[in-house]
Amino acid sequence: MKPILKYVEDKYIERKEFPEFKTGDTITAYYKITEGDKSRIQFFRGVVIQIRGNGATKTFTIRKMSGTVGVERIFPINLPALERIEVNKRGKVSQSRIFYFRKLQGKRARIKDRL
Repeated sequence: MKPILKYVEDKYIERKEFPEFKTGDTITAYYKITEGDKSRIQFFRGVVIQIRGNGATKTFTIRKMSGTVGVERIFPINLPALERIEVNKRGKVSQSRIFYFRKLQGKRARIKDRL
């Protein structure tokens, strides 16, 4: 990374402390939603299917099933609305990006636990 970009990231972007998680883990991301003058905390629980970038530009994608429809959401790690992250279950996968997980259904869509 260029030195000036690193300097700006270190000086002006505040970092939040979140627990370590990897691809295959089931996590819950709590984020703030503002509607008009009211705000509330909403959560999104699912499996992490990819983690991209590093430093201030790091993002992670969570996939969950809503009925029979798969829903994915991309969260930047430094999103100001991101309140906290909880790791619900550690998963054991062999790849860093598990896009094959989108095609799986039923029992095949289960991920083994990592101890």
